Amino acid sequence: MKLRAIIAIIACKLTKFLLRVMKKGGTNLPGKIAVKICPSVLGVMARGVTTIIITGTNGKTTTSRMVEQCLVEAGVSFFCNKSGANLLTGIANEFAQNSTIFGKCRKKYAVIECDEAAFRHVGKYVDAKYIIVTNIFRDQVDRFTELETTMSGIRAGIENSPNACIAVNADCSLTTSLVKGVKNKIIYYGVDCPIYEDLVTEVSDAQYCIDCKSQYNYEYKTYGHLGKYVCPECGYKRPDAEVSVTEVVSSDLDSTTVKLKISNEDKLLRINLPGGYNVYNAISAAAVAKGMGLSEDKIITALSNFECGFGRMENFNIGGKNVRMILIKNPAGCNQVLNFLTNTVKEKCLFVTIVNDRVSDGTDISWLWDANFEKLEDMGDKLPMIYVGGARADDMANRLKYAGRSLDKIRIIKDDDVLLDEIDKADVDVFIMPTYSAMLSFRGKISKRYNLKNYWEN
Repeated sequence: MKLRAIIAIIACKLTKFLLRVMKKGGTNLPGKIAVKICPSVLGVMARGVTTIIITGTNGKTTTSRMVEQCLVEAGVSFFCNKSGANLLTGIANEFAQNSTIFGKCRKKYAVIECDEAAFRHVGKYVDAKYIIVTNIFRDQVDRFTELETTMSGIRAGIENSPNACIAVNADCSLTTSLVKGVKNKIIYYGVDCPIYEDLVTEVSDAQYCIDCKSQYNYEYKTYGHLGKYVCPECGYKRPDAEVSVTEVVSSDLDSTTVKLKISNEDKLLRINLPGGYNVYNAISAAAVAKGMGLSEDKIITALSNFECGFGRMENFNIGGKNVRMILIKNPAGCNQVLNFLTNTVKEKCLFVTIVNDRVSDGTDISWLWDANFEKLEDMGDKLPMIYVGGARADDMANRLKYAGRSLDKIRIIKDDDVLLDEIDKADVDVFIMPTYSAMLSFRGKISKRYNLKNYWEN
C-alpha cells in the first residue's frame, strides 16, 4: 500500500507540473489520477497534519480565506485548497503538492474547503481537528436534491471526525440539529441583531421545527431562515452564541463594521468586505480561531487585514471604475447579493449577470425563479441597464422581464469578449453576478486582458 501511495503522489505531482507547463489550472485531474492509483492516498498524506475543514452551503471559500489570514497572524506554516477544488480529488491534489513523495506533509496546518457532498468521504481519510459548518440552504437541485441530502453528507462527515472541535452557526436551525448528541466540543457563533434595514423577501428553507414540525417563531431574522428562532411547541431554539455580533455599526460598498463579542467582551471589528453574509463568514472564522487559542487581538487584526478570494466580492479597477465580481449559485446566496446591492449602492451602476448550466453550476437553473430579482426594480434610476450573458442568457433575461424589467433595459450579450468590451466602455461602477463556471471563464478573460493573476494563483 505504501508503494502504491508513493506512485500515486509522484503521478499527481508530475501531472500537475505538465498541466502548468501547458498553462492549465491543474486543480482536479492530478488528484483524480492519484486517487485512482491509491484510493487511500489522502489518508497517508493527511496523517499528522492539523486540518481545519470548512463546509456548508454558502460562504465556504471566503471563510476559508479568513481562517488562512488568522493562521498568517498566528505565524504558523499551512497550506490550503485556494483554487476552490473542494472535492476529494482536488483536496488530495493539494495535499500531494505540499507533501514529499513519501507522503510526509511539509506544513503543520491545512485549511480545507470541502464540498458538502464530499465531506462524508474526506472525513474517512482526514482526522480533522477543527470543523466549521457555515449554513445549510437549498442548493443545486440536480446535485443535492433536497436539504436532507446535504444534511446527511455533513452529518456523516461529522461522525467521521470524532476528534474535531466544531464551530456551528447558531442562527441556522438546520446546522444546530447536526450536532445534537455528538461528543465533540462545540463552539456556537451567530448574530445577535438584525443585519439589514430592508430584507429581501424570500422563501424560507426551514420554516418548521426539525423535531416536531411546528412553525418557528422569530424574534428577528438576519436573512433566509437564519435568525433567533424558537419552536413554540417543543422549545427547540437557537442556542446562545459564544462568538457573536451584537451590533452592525456601519456598512458600505467596501466593508462592514460590527461589534464582535468574543470571550464576553465587545470589540470593534472592521470586516474588509461588504454584505451581511460576510459578517457570518468573519465570525465563523473568529470562532474557530478562538478554539485554536488565538488571542482576540490577533483575530481582530487578521479579519481586518483580510482580502477577498477570487470571484467572491473581488474588486477590479477597469478603465478607472470599480468592477466587482460576486458569485451566485442558489436562491439564498443570490438574495444576499440583492440585499447588498439594494441596501448599499447609492449611485448609478451597471448590473451584469452571467448564467451557465454546466455541472459545476447545477444543470437545473429553476432556482432563478426563487431568487427575488424583483427587488432590483426598487433601485430605479440607479440601475438603468442590465446586461445578461452565458449559456442561459435568454432564460435570465426572461426572469428579469417577469421581475418587472423593461425589455429595452435588458441587453443579451452571449460572447464574453464582447461583454467585457462593453464593461470596459461603461462610465459607471459595474457589479457582475456569475454562476461558478461563468466566473472561472470570465475571471480568466479579465486576467488575460488586464494582466492580473489567474484564479489558481491568488
